[in-house]
Amino acid sequence: MRLLVRSAMACGLSLLVFPFVVTRAYADPADYPQGSPQYRGTTQSNRWTTTDSRGTPLAPRQGVSSTQGRSYYSPIQPRPGAGPARPSGTAAPGTNSTLRSAGPAKPTSDSAKRAESGSEKASSPSVADALRLVPTQKDVDYSRPSPDEAALCKISAQKLPGAVGWVIEDPRGALLRRFLDTNNDGKVDEWCYYKDGLEVYRDIDSDFDGKVDQCRWYNTAGTRWGTDRDQDGTIDTWRMISPEEVTQEIVAALAAQDTDRFVRVLLSEEELRSLGLGEAKAGELAAKVNAAAAKFKAMAGKQKLATPESKWAQFSAGQPGIVPAGTDGSAKDLEVYESVVAIVRSGSDHGQLQVGTLIKVGNAWRVIDCPQASTEGQGVAVAAGFFFRSPGTNRPQLAAGAPNEKAQAMLNDLEKLDAAVNRAANAEQQAPLNAKRADLLEQLASEATKPEDRAAWVRQMADIISAAVQNGGYPDGVKRLEALLERLRKNEEDGALAGYVRFRQLTAEYGLAVQTKGADFAKVQTEWLKKLEQYVVDYPKSPDAAEAMLQLALAQEFVGQEEEAKKWYGQIVRDFPETPVAKKAAGARNRLDSVGKAIELQGKGPTGEVVELAKFRGKVVLIQYWATWSEPSKADMAILKDLLEKHGSGFAVIGVNLDNNSQALSAFLAENKLPWPQIYEEGGLDSRPAVELGILTLPTMILVDREGKVVNRNIGTSELIGELKKLIR
Repeated sequence: MRLLVRSAMACGLSLLVFPFVVTRAYADPADYPQGSPQYRGTTQSNRWTTTDSRGTPLAPRQGVSSTQGRSYYSPIQPRPGAGPARPSGTAAPGTNSTLRSAGPAKPTSDSAKRAESGSEKASSPSVADALRLVPTQKDVDYSRPSPDEAALCKISAQKLPGAVGWVIEDPRGALLRRFLDTNNDGKVDEWCYYKDGLEVYRDIDSDFDGKVDQCRWYNTAGTRWGTDRDQDGTIDTWRMISPEEVTQEIVAALAAQDTDRFVRVLLSEEELRSLGLGEAKAGELAAKVNAAAAKFKAMAGKQKLATPESKWAQFSAGQPGIVPAGTDGSAKDLEVYESVVAIVRSGSDHGQLQVGTLIKVGNAWRVIDCPQASTEGQGVAVAAGFFFRSPGTNRPQLAAGAPNEKAQAMLNDLEKLDAAVNRAANAEQQAPLNAKRADLLEQLASEATKPEDRAAWVRQMADIISAAVQNGGYPDGVKRLEALLERLRKNEEDGALAGYVRFRQLTAEYGLAVQTKGADFAKVQTEWLKKLEQYVVDYPKSPDAAEAMLQLALAQEFVGQEEEAKKWYGQIVRDFPETPVAKKAAGARNRLDSVGKAIELQGKGPTGEVVELAKFRGKVVLIQYWATWSEPSKADMAILKDLLEKHGSGFAVIGVNLDNNSQALSAFLAENKLPWPQIYEEGGLDSRPAVELGILTLPTMILVDREGKVVNRNIGTSELIGELKKLIR
């Protein structure tokens, strides 16, 4: 049979008349070459530290081997993979076949009807027919051979894993086009366009209705992934778009005076709600976003920076940063760029478009305000960042009423330094700026008239210095924090403030140590844990003591010292019962005690359906806690699919996704069809499903027997294979 298939493939696939249709003769998945999944070993070393109470990895850690084969990974926005889009609907007439990129046409003759039903097959499409198809989006740069070059191109049938279709190659064998049927219904649903042999763009009919609904850019063309919900050829939303591409879209929108195009990269109300900001910050951001479209429309008609002939030239910004959960009452980490500038070229002239702040939402970046334009020779006011600066409304006053002239001057200087740090190109440039910021904050604290204002300035100084050290932008900040701590320790009234500064000094010290070339990571880790223990002794009532104990518990759990871990988890619950950290600690303690006990798991799936562990009673069930940023989790999925197929109805898998937003999950599932249900709730590692069992690291997999009792609360895929042999007979 395989010889027959290969022989038939060599003869080419048949194209039916009218719709661009591919016959099903070669769509048998069993005939596709299958890659062998790579099994993750049980002694894989730990690449990241355990997370803090918000699930944020603190620093890389080396040389620790896990008895459970665990690996702790950072949620550093990996891309979740591809997904669908559509072509232009332009018909390309052929001798006896029609290539269509928009939906099937009705037959106009009896012979055509017979062909469409499969009773009569037409000849292969010609190269000319295929090359007449164009992308639905106008800004695609792809290879377009001249008529002389096209005469030397060839078209042939091709079979890929999960797809069959036509491929067009130039005389050198470089790919020009590929048109694929990915669901075995005999109709093309992906139209792929190439430049210099690399795919740069794809139109996709993801719901297989004959119309394009998604568009993707690849390789040298960028990362954009757009959705065309009404299938009219215009992108409605961006599922994936980089910061650079956001600024390109803004420049294009400005040049065309197209407010709708600008709005497509503007943070939406739903996205704003998903960020988990504190009430005050959310209100401030909402005000900016709500006014942005109207401001853009008014500005676009007046500005002279971007004309229809203008081109985006460059993206300019400092490095992005993470705004940690807890900042201004926020519930989640945020990844942001501040003080972003787009360089616009108009002929030989260049101008700057001040874009400001960009926020990452899932796999897409969003702008939060109307840009400001300048032309060559003119300045543009660089606003202080929305997140990285300490907003004036949140900075304490030096005295009742308005600040005096000296104080106001210091505040103004601080705002300028905030913006300058964000624009700095590297750590070396940031260091002196951060030192000046610390000087100003220290001076503001010393001149504050109220104790609470002084404390606020000191805390702000400690936060800024510690973050700068950990980011590599102020190595001398460790000594600065040590000196500040010594001064605070001399005054009994500053006990709480000293505890606050000490914890940030410890994290800065640890961050600097792991950045040091040739560092002995095992020694660094040991010292870090000793200092955390001492911190709990020295500052038992400090809120940061709960965070310190969580790190200690995780470290003990990681090396198999479960009783010691439970001691720390229990102390958190006892000493800080009302805190979010305590809820996680209680869940973690329950997880450690779960073997031999029945557990409950229930939640909603991505589309609202209820997924409940109890409904799988009678089957052995694996619960996989995972996220799209956890590469080991995704690697495990190939093995889980094999085990599901092998053990049939006796085995089931339930996924619990811990991405921070549903967009990342939806994007991954669109590209990777998983044959098991998923539970998802907003919040990532802070979500209810994660907190209930204290899930603090990924991947975490729990094996449950036919009676719903936990067999293994922390199982790896290599162990799973043996366990299933014992449990399923």
